Amino acid sequence: MTTKTKSIQNFINGNFQNPKSGEWIDNYDPSCGEVYGKIPNSSTVDVEEAVMASAKAFPVWSNTTVDERSKILLKIADGIEAKLQFLAEAESKDNGKPVSLATAVDIPRAASNFRFFGHAITQFASEAHESVGHQTVNFTLKKPLGIVGCISPWNLPLYLFTWKIAPALAAGNCVVAKPSEVTPMTAFLLGEICNEAGLPPGVLNIVHGLGHTTGQAIVQHPQIKAISFTGGTATGEHIARTAAPMFKKLSLELGGKNPNLIFADCDYEKMLDTTVRSSFANQGQICLCGSRIFVEASIYEKFKTDFVARVKALKVGHPSEKESNLGALVSKPHLEKVLSYIEDAHHQNAKILSGGNRVIVPGYEKGYYLEPSVIEVKTNQCKLNQEEIFGPVVTIMPFKTDEEALAMANDVRYGLSATLWTNNLNRTMRFSNELQTGIVWVNTWMMRDLRTPFGGMKDSGVGREGGFEALRFFTEPKNVCIQYS
Repeated sequence: MTTKTKSIQNFINGNFQNPKSGEWIDNYDPSCGEVYGKIPNSSTVDVEEAVMASAKAFPVWSNTTVDERSKILLKIADGIEAKLQFLAEAESKDNGKPVSLATAVDIPRAASNFRFFGHAITQFASEAHESVGHQTVNFTLKKPLGIVGCISPWNLPLYLFTWKIAPALAAGNCVVAKPSEVTPMTAFLLGEICNEAGLPPGVLNIVHGLGHTTGQAIVQHPQIKAISFTGGTATGEHIARTAAPMFKKLSLELGGKNPNLIFADCDYEKMLDTTVRSSFANQGQICLCGSRIFVEASIYEKFKTDFVARVKALKVGHPSEKESNLGALVSKPHLEKVLSYIEDAHHQNAKILSGGNRVIVPGYEKGYYLEPSVIEVKTNQCKLNQEEIFGPVVTIMPFKTDEEALAMANDVRYGLSATLWTNNLNRTMRFSNELQTGIVWVNTWMMRDLRTPFGGMKDSGVGREGGFEALRFFTEPKNVCIQYS
């Protein structure tokens, strides 16, 4: 197992193979801006082969006992953990994130996803209802859908790839999956781990390529019964337009523009430490980052001074350096997109308090590095506050009343998460109820219990992932009614 392979391959029917077209896409190392490999530019022919492999494997896999499925998923988790450092270094090279972050978060979470659903499926029970007086018993079976499509993003590559695949496999489905073409390496490496764990051929197929070709072929294939997608809202809209008339099940985890609400009665030091992390973890490339920071007016100036000082102390450097707090952004086009928002700040009556410039790392001058940026805005209606930037950029502005804070938090098209810093119980309960988001963190951020539902409101998506919600999505309930005399 090595990441030095110049050309990664599709994983179909338990085998690694080149794309049928013979076409390839460059794979870049964000830390140095250079091509370090090739990935398949798969076509409908490759997707069709993957679907056929899944169709052949489904009758056996769907009738494999829950205990056996569970054992295989747990072996996959063990396999990921056994290669933790290797996978973390591969993830860092592919994505640009610090190796330390991939080691502490991304790869352990990928293993946890398989381990969690390996156990959860053993507790995912059928339901029965007795109708007294009618001599009937109803029981509800939860049947796997068949073949499902899983399409994952580039920001948390193996973390979110496994978050979709694990529950789909646990429920008895076969999967045709596409990782982001920007960060394909760890998904490629997962195929070998699955073979080592004894996953039968054709149960999981990994097809690499572009969204508008490979991804589209998965979404529109008539034998694929459900699509689980994480990515941008515009892409989610396109998927829905394609899949909805085909009556496919859809789980869409889309964009976010999350408010971070800071009240004067908070635990200030804990809030400050966490807010630095919730602003710039993974170079701000997490859909859950608190990118709009609203601060109660009485502590606004103190917060502004302290926060900017903390942000200026963050080190941007090569992902392999232990001292690096931020690595490289994922790609050159994404770096240019983020920079365009920063450069437009002065047109929005906004003031850059810190950052905003490219960083030149010695020896890696072509890498996609950017200073973490703090921008003071005058209105929540500016583009900086209304559009998802998805980079190391946050805005700050003050508020005077609870009502003003709540109104600004909700006045955006997205509704994924919100963070609330207060020790007032009444405020906590009111805001938790009235914030238009799928997740509310109070006095913390990014604390995830895998049993809980995950997803957003409004333009942040449709459906929920996590726990039994994911297993429900990947199954079809079938009710059986028996009358007896």
